[in-house]
Amino acid sequence: MARNPFTPTFGVIPPFMAGRESLVEELKAAFDNGLGDPNLCTIVSGARGSGKTAFISLISQEAESQGWISAKTTAAEGMLEDLLQQAVRNAREFVEEDGGRRLRGLSLGQFLSLEWENVQPEEGNWRTRMSTLLDQLASYRVGLLITVDEVNVTIDEMKQLARVYQHFVTEGRQVALLMAGLPHNISQLLRDDGISFLRRARKHTLGRIPDREISDALTATIEDAGKRISPAALAAAVEATDGFPYMMQLVGFHTWAQAVAEEIDVENAATGVELARNEMADGVLAYTYLDLSAGDKRFLAAMLNEPRDVPLARVAEKMDVGSNYASQYRKRLLEQGIISEPAKGYVRFEMPVFPEYFAERYEEDESLS
Repeated sequence: MARNPFTPTFGVIPPFMAGRESLVEELKAAFDNGLGDPNLCTIVSGARGSGKTAFISLISQEAESQGWISAKTTAAEGMLEDLLQQAVRNAREFVEEDGGRRLRGLSLGQFLSLEWENVQPEEGNWRTRMSTLLDQLASYRVGLLITVDEVNVTIDEMKQLARVYQHFVTEGRQVALLMAGLPHNISQLLRDDGISFLRRARKHTLGRIPDREISDALTATIEDAGKRISPAALAAAVEATDGFPYMMQLVGFHTWAQAVAEEIDVENAATGVELARNEMADGVLAYTYLDLSAGDKRFLAAMLNEPRDVPLARVAEKMDVGSNYASQYRKRLLEQGIISEPAKGYVRFEMPVFPEYFAERYEEDESLS
């Protein structure tokens, strides 16, 4: 039995990453160009399930294929030391690790005798130690890519990294920084005056993927793994995905798992879609709902039972508030990646399945209040 090729697992690079080709090519070119390319400092944002972690993993892989060293971490206490150790470990063929022992003497007699001495680790702060590593890499013309997932500006080490990175750039070091996070966390990062230079970083949003590209990625993944999918089943899978990368992997995974024959049919897709929707609700939507304030919920409730693109004025009217007041919650929900702004003065739900999930949960909450 052929292995399921879909990867609805945190951070795993899918066989075909739909909709991100142009951004991947930009960053690949940056590693080739090196120092001075503005894409070497890039920030990506997106809602939960938009593929941020998998994207970071792919870019790290691409950097390494071009001769760079990569060090990956998540924004948390201890992240700086983690980055240094990851960088040293991944650069071990180019650099000497701190600490340990080195050979002091060797004598040849009846038996071989080796004499070792302890070497004290280099002292200094994180910037100093990282600079030493970068010096050693520079002698081999090797660059270092630093990636940070789940950006959180409340972590002091996150801001320290940003400040030190700025010094590395001004010193002409071959170093790149790729950061990813939820839209509101990226917004907070960029509003911090202490690291305002990051506002000049290249910024990208990992949003919805066009249906055509979803269709192509699903088809290629299935056919490369040895099966086929009927046109009707493919159409159902694409519609259920609604342009969302994680949902595409869920739908693909469960649809594939239902198929016994070599061709995935519409019944397989229907069951797979239902299972994917349930898993999406449990794994992503429930946590998104918990983050909502009372005002956020009122705003979203006003979007229900309206056309796909809802005028902000209509939302304000249903909330019984002024447009300026409603705009505050529009901004909050945009920063969380829950809604998007398809045109000036309009809003729409951004996450698939969320309107139905929200309506059900909100009704339950209202009945209990």
